[in-house]
Amino acid sequence: MKAIKVRIYPNAAQQEALSKSFGCSRWVWNYSLNLMTETYRETGKGLSAYTVKKLLPELKKQHEWLKEPYSQCLQSAVLNLSQAFVNFFEGRARYPRFKSKHGRQSIQYPQNVKLQDGSLILPKIGEVACKLHRPIEGKIKTVTISMNPDGRYFAALCIDDGTQNPTPSSDGKAVGIDLGLTHFAITSDGSKFDNPRHIAKHERNLKRKQRKLSRKRKGSNRRNKARKLVARVHQKVANSRVDFLHKLSRKLVNENQVIIVENLAVRNMVKNHNLAKSISDVGWGMFCTMLKYKSEQDGKVYQEVDRFFPSSHLCNVTLLPLEKMGLEVRSFDCPHCGQRHDRDVNAAINIRNEGLRLLALGASATAQGGSVRPKRGRRKSTLSEASAVELGSQHSIA
Repeated sequence: MKAIKVRIYPNAAQQEALSKSFGCSRWVWNYSLNLMTETYRETGKGLSAYTVKKLLPELKKQHEWLKEPYSQCLQSAVLNLSQAFVNFFEGRARYPRFKSKHGRQSIQYPQNVKLQDGSLILPKIGEVACKLHRPIEGKIKTVTISMNPDGRYFAALCIDDGTQNPTPSSDGKAVGIDLGLTHFAITSDGSKFDNPRHIAKHERNLKRKQRKLSRKRKGSNRRNKARKLVARVHQKVANSRVDFLHKLSRKLVNENQVIIVENLAVRNMVKNHNLAKSISDVGWGMFCTMLKYKSEQDGKVYQEVDRFFPSSHLCNVTLLPLEKMGLEVRSFDCPHCGQRHDRDVNAAINIRNEGLRLLALGASATAQGGSVRPKRGRRKSTLSEASAVELGSQHSIA
């Protein structure tokens, strides 16, 4: 299964039809979420997606406007809500929230969508012009139509190409990656990739447009135009970030067979108000996700080292512990081996060595003192929960 995102260009009538579909799908989501929540609060039992879907015909009799969009879009909203509850109870996501008419809007077509002569044919919408930047090979499973706050429309095509991912092999070059803020990524072979600082590049332009927006009268057409200009700058920042992460992750996956990174708790790190903006800007979580699925597609190995592994406080030569250093210390002289180490490169080498040790043992990640499992409602790692300290771990060195 692969996803391809393409730009679509609906005309005025199609934009109006999509707007109605967005609104109806959003209403069904909010109604179902409220119904499920109140039912559980009163009875202690939840409602299945099948039970809620059976209510849709009666809701259409009460609200005639629910008949305008494609019926399966409303059913998909209920199914997606059910999956959101599954993710919540399994600890991968927060409790589902109500959707707002402000911000990004989306609907999902589970079937009956076709590609024909560079156009996307949607039920009850018709033939929508689109920009196909690559050939579509495979069967279209689902299509998600979205509208960004800046007014641009996209279609995410989920394609089943019928191929299987190759069997992963660890035979080849291994690289450890230490993620940071001054340099976005530092590899164990000494390469350093600067942090592009996307927000800083557009901060002045964003500040100017936000000031113009604040001076417009609420509800006016000029305010709506100014809002789209601000949204366009935010989208530019997001596009620049994703472009950088895609190119760097592809470069690292192409050049290495085993990719080893730290399992960072980004949600906890952004609680530091001095670094929250910079940490949110770099996109570490998105970068690790890209490394993982690209490695799987190419038959390579993606390995995470636990966040509690002291990569910055071990000498990579002697494996002996070092005194804790402040963030301002970027290089140091090791008191054990006498060599001068770059702090980030030393950490990347330790991450690589620990990841290779885990692969050799067949373990997933280490945790100092035992198993570390996220609390319910918080996002889990892309790997299984951490295992206890094994024999030979560098954690046992005191």
